Amino acid sequence: MNLATQFATFSAGLTIGNLPEPVIEKARACVLNGYGIALGSHPTPFFGVAEEAALAMDGERPGGATLLGSGRRSTVAGAALANAALFHGRAQEDTCGVAHFGAILLPLLTALLEQGEGSMEDFVPALVAGYEIGGALETAFSARTTAAGLRASPLYGTIAAAAAVARLWRLPVDRCAAALSNAASFTGGILQSFGDGTDEWRYQVGMAGRNGLAAATLAAKGSVSAQGAFEGKSGFVRGFVRAECDVDAIGGRLGQDWSLLKVTFKPYPVCALNQTPVRACLQLRERLGARAAAVRALRVHLNPTVVGYAGMDKEGPFQSISGTLMSTQFCVATTLLRGTPTIARMAQFDDAAVAGLIPRIRLHADESLGLLACRIEADLENADEPMIVRMDTDHTEYSYDRARVSALVRGIGEETGVAQQAYDHLERFAAALPHADLGDVLAAFKEIQTAR
Repeated sequence: MNLATQFATFSAGLTIGNLPEPVIEKARACVLNGYGIALGSHPTPFFGVAEEAALAMDGERPGGATLLGSGRRSTVAGAALANAALFHGRAQEDTCGVAHFGAILLPLLTALLEQGEGSMEDFVPALVAGYEIGGALETAFSARTTAAGLRASPLYGTIAAAAAVARLWRLPVDRCAAALSNAASFTGGILQSFGDGTDEWRYQVGMAGRNGLAAATLAAKGSVSAQGAFEGKSGFVRGFVRAECDVDAIGGRLGQDWSLLKVTFKPYPVCALNQTPVRACLQLRERLGARAAAVRALRVHLNPTVVGYAGMDKEGPFQSISGTLMSTQFCVATTLLRGTPTIARMAQFDDAAVAGLIPRIRLHADESLGLLACRIEADLENADEPMIVRMDTDHTEYSYDRARVSALVRGIGEETGVAQQAYDHLERFAAALPHADLGDVLAAFKEIQTAR
């Protein structure tokens, strides 16, 4: 059986009745985090840009899907583009490996459900289908594709989106397989915007949603699509990964090694790979006390993948928070001198003290450290030995339960002026899944629409 059909058979068969309870509960946490982070992203500029682009392309549609940051309405595809930029605004969306599927799937599924294109009872199975199909590919191939300059979120997220839409619409297996094959042809996304500190990556997630929607729509209307789209001689794996595709190994993990259970959350508005350096630096700052300004040099030891990731090892100058949240040097310097990072601090490009410390920070690749681990060595004035902070963190430390997600998003709401009643709506929606009322989500976002 080809991989598209294996994916489709798995996705089409997902129901609330056969999903393990831990998977359903993790889905609730992802939903609460995704919507909650989007609420707290309302001060960022990216939604506004994407909204105007969506309206220019798709037009304003009375009775259409809500553009959650403003209350205006457009097509489902337009809402997927604009709202994904809101979900991605703080860069605090959830992470599956190195991909951000929540910021793709939630805006798309929300718009479809609002337009009556699917039933709420299928929301969680559709969401799980997206995470699992995208996650299976990300797990198998992201190390190679990321090293080649391809960004995992749009590359695997387009396919995840097609899987989610096909499941929401209850497409039969052959049409679901066609949707996935179409998505394999419509996908892509490069990392250069991270290296240049620009904003294209903010909109990649919305484009992944739009392209996944197109892939599923074409399949539903009868597209003839390649059966060997993934493993074929000119298929997805050979084209993007430059490797052979072990169909049985990838298909065999479905329903056994749940990607959703590995999803992590971000306590700070910085890249997922900078979360632990920030935490380590907060600990260092506490130990240093008033001596923080006495640091002569900082050596930050990280996994080689982190050091080599586009935009991480960068000293500036910076023109956008898209650059500062990626730069380990900026994140570390800001944290050490100013404390816990906020969106406002990440936008202080002209902080002279931070700019003065950055040249004294060097990143070092260390193969002994895991992807989310970190060791910081600080050389201090009038000290013979460096002060060392080491954190051997793995993904489990960021795999929050729903209560901790609630505390995280409500804290962001306090930082950004979102009424706490908005989170009451989201809490009610997540807790009620799979029998939730989408009206709670729409009511939550009316709070920031009024504020704007």
